[in-house]
Amino acid sequence: MSRVQLALNVSDLDAAIAFYSKLFATEPAKRRPGYANFAIANPPLKLVLLEQANAPDRLNHLGIEVASSEEVAEASDRLQQQALATTTEAQTTCCYAVQDKVWVTDPDGADWEVYVVLEDAAEFGASAKAGTSACCA
Repeated sequence: MSRVQLALNVSDLDAAIAFYSKLFATEPAKRRPGYANFAIANPPLKLVLLEQANAPDRLNHLGIEVASSEEVAEASDRLQQQALATTTEAQTTCCYAVQDKVWVTDPDGADWEVYVVLEDAAEFGASAKAGTSACCA
């Protein structure tokens, strides 16, 4: 299983949850202070909402959720073979989950992650991409 991830900065988490619950006819799979995510079956989408009222952009980052650490490693190898600069993180806590991931940035500066969730986490976490618009910045 893999699905595209869309992470959005929202000004009002409760209002955003209400809207996206109606739009996709599903409730969040996970909700924490300032954070919610939806695991949407149709279309296959991981929608992440990050409450950041003063964020300059609504788009936080994009991603591809995969099923295994092996798939993350394969994506990392493929991206590096294509001469793209990558940042790899193993066993990192980000967005209330322990994850393995690789980051790449598109020509216009949008951050993309290919990641697998290894387990739930009690804390939000920090990312090696801190200082950018990415997930746990």
